Amino acid sequence: MATYKTYDTVGIREDLQNAIYDISPTTTPFMSTVGRSTAKNTLHEWQTDSLADVNLDNAQVEGADAVAPTLTPTTRVGNYTQISDKVVQVSTTDDKVDKAGRSTETAYQLSKASAEIKRDMESILLSDQAKDPGNNTTARKLGGLATWLTTNVVDTDGAAPTEANLQEAVLKAYTAGGEPTVLLVSPANKQVVSTFPGIAEQRFQAPSTGQTKIIGAADMYMSDFGQLSVVPDRFLSNDISYVLDPSMASVAYLRPFKSTKLAKMGDSEKTMMNVEYTLVVKNEAAHAMMTDVVPTP
Repeated sequence: MATYKTYDTVGIREDLQNAIYDISPTTTPFMSTVGRSTAKNTLHEWQTDSLADVNLDNAQVEGADAVAPTLTPTTRVGNYTQISDKVVQVSTTDDKVDKAGRSTETAYQLSKASAEIKRDMESILLSDQAKDPGNNTTARKLGGLATWLTTNVVDTDGAAPTEANLQEAVLKAYTAGGEPTVLLVSPANKQVVSTFPGIAEQRFQAPSTGQTKIIGAADMYMSDFGQLSVVPDRFLSNDISYVLDPSMASVAYLRPFKSTKLAKMGDSEKTMMNVEYTLVVKNEAAHAMMTDVVPTP
């Protein structure tokens, strides 16, 4: 008598895991490291100022009349808010059928949309995109970080960054009054920085709370002016590296993330996920930038 086997059986249920595996990068180190603030207009403005240079001749004659120096006004700067969105349209039937790995297709697609927008934001914030007020036919655009940093710039002349380049960048930011604590680099440049003698041999585990969570496993570079967390960012271009004072930057939101159901036009549901935000560089001299970088293969 022949043995009845699974090859002969009709009606075996399929074995499909109730999960979806996606390894697409979603961490946004820059947004996680700097602060979060609120914008109240499409042109978000703030003021910068600086103290007068040190005066080694500040000695006054006893009994002399007081002479008021010429005062300088603050500098008013600003950045435009940018709207980023994703639209999800799913048929009513698709949301009702039983699927593996998600409760409804709309919820799953909106979750993906949120992660995708955050990736877009990270890339835009770190870019050299010029700010643009926009008009009735052109979208407003924020000015990316590379367009703000003008005081402390180190040009590597089309070569891989060196430890001397990094030391110069940190020196510039510190001398200007910044307190840099983060070196933000692309993954390729992280490999270059890891060869610097100043990288601490022992890796520190930062507390898993607050802003330090994102840099918990980062190498620490011991500069002459303090410790730098070396943080790789998958969305940072290879040709730029940033030395950052996180307290001197933030992402300002005019409209935080929100999902809105759009008008129903048929047998489907259309939902828009959007956010309106801008980059605030409180004082650009607190940071530094290494440019024209070509990481060693």
